[in-house]
Amino acid sequence: MDPVKLALIGGALLVAGGVAIAGGLLPVEGAAAIAGRVWPVLVFVVSVTIVAELAARAGVFDVVAARLALLARGRTALLWAMVVALAVVCTAFLSLDTTAVLLTPVVVAVARANGLSPLPFAFTTVWLANTASLALPVSNLTNLLAVHRLPSSDALSFVALLAGPAGVAVVVTVLILWLRYRRRLRGRYPPGPLPRVADPLLFGMSAVVVGVMMPLLVSGLEPWIPATAAALVLLSVFAWRSPTVIRFSLVPWQLVLFASGLFLAAGVAASAGVLDLVGRGLGVGTDLLSLWGVAGAGAVGANVGGNLPAYLALEPAAADAPSRLAALLVGVNAGPLITPWASLATLLWHERLRAEGVEVPWRRFVLWGALAAPLIVGLAVVPLAF
Repeated sequence: MDPVKLALIGGALLVAGGVAIAGGLLPVEGAAAIAGRVWPVLVFVVSVTIVAELAARAGVFDVVAARLALLARGRTALLWAMVVALAVVCTAFLSLDTTAVLLTPVVVAVARANGLSPLPFAFTTVWLANTASLALPVSNLTNLLAVHRLPSSDALSFVALLAGPAGVAVVVTVLILWLRYRRRLRGRYPPGPLPRVADPLLFGMSAVVVGVMMPLLVSGLEPWIPATAAALVLLSVFAWRSPTVIRFSLVPWQLVLFASGLFLAAGVAASAGVLDLVGRGLGVGTDLLSLWGVAGAGAVGANVGGNLPAYLALEPAAADAPSRLAALLVGVNAGPLITPWASLATLLWHERLRAEGVEVPWRRFVLWGALAAPLIVGLAVVPLAF
């Protein structure tokens, strides 16, 4: 789905939501409650996207990936393992969209610079962009919504609840990727040169800002506060050193419009009682079978209609117990590996690959995802039952 279509759908949903408010289907108080819940999430999304985009323009991701290639000392498997670690950290702290959009072309360029096939590295970024997004509240938009439904709405409580599922999801993902690409990841390569940094001062200041922001995202502050501060600092630095880079396109307004429309539509559906019907079949249990049912519904919903709509539709049926809400997150975060539209990050990833001249047939993507997703989701739920 291209950004224009995304914006059009979001705009249509906002108009429909406005009509529902005017007609009394959604009370004004209900709309205000939705706005109060959503604005910190959207401010974070905008701010962290600006930080990631500007850091990428300064060459931060390029230099980090190239240094990993040097540290691997020509061993392909070790380089891949380092890319795995980089993808997990990038997803955890800067969100899955950052990994899909900004890290993908970087690892493809590093693979090509060192004479390696880009496909193992490209698939690693997109799968881990989804499955590693269980790590922290800021890793995924769904997490930012869910964390305020937990009894203790702080990062440490979220990590304590999701640490087991996140660890299992990442490990199983890596094992499947290794089994799939182990032959291509054998052998050695002659390391390529480090990329040239056009403005060392801009690079250094960008690296410092990102390095300071990342721990602050899990410090107990509302995530939008350090992200916004980092965005303002980087915008000031770029206005000084490279003002032509500052454009309106840095703001992911299409995603903001789309997400706003979805939130309002979900509020209308909840007010009308539609979501009660959706969640009735999921029961109320917290045993393993019940949690598998919640996670499975989330994974199926994500692959049919997208992970964010699936979360919003199923949240009322899962929010009565932390383990059920966590199981839903496992389904909607780690499950979108089958259909291209299951996660916006996947669509963005594919567009970036096409721009880099790397073609990935959707048939191959779907077949491998259909094999991996049930296994990853099923195993990641198990820690929640004990």
